[in-house]
Amino acid sequence: MIPVAETHVAAITHAIQLAIAPVFLLTAVGTIINALISRLARAVDRRRQVEEILPAYEGIARENLELELAILARRIVIVMRAIALAVLSALLVCLLICTAFAAAFVSIDLSRPVALLFIVSMIALTGSLLFFLREVFLAAQSVHPKAWPQPTRVDRT
Repeated sequence: MIPVAETHVAAITHAIQLAIAPVFLLTAVGTIINALISRLARAVDRRRQVEEILPAYEGIARENLELELAILARRIVIVMRAIALAVLSALLVCLLICTAFAAAFVSIDLSRPVALLFIVSMIALTGSLLFFLREVFLAAQSVHPKAWPQPTRVDRT
């Protein structure tokens, strides 16, 4: 007969093994959040620079700076949404790890809540990445307005 203490240790070891994969996911989400925060900081810094020099300009130059401010404001909003969804994803992964670990100590089947937490976390992460992609396109378009969308192709036949 196996002593009770050994079965508890085995259950804890198994729970830790199950929690390792989501921890790697949490690390990846943290890296994405770091990249998003860097993009936010750049947009905010540029917005401050433009706001400082704006009063010195008039006419077309001022209109161009005001357009840049509008684009920067839009980029900031998009990045903030991406950060919010990435943080939500990270929080859900944390809950998933806690739930998976708790499942080792209760006699209730927690596989459905764990699966649901994983699915919702992935949906939030996907939304975050889509916002990130949109912000990158907007940033590229603001620097090179002619680059996106591409001009229509000429038929060479």
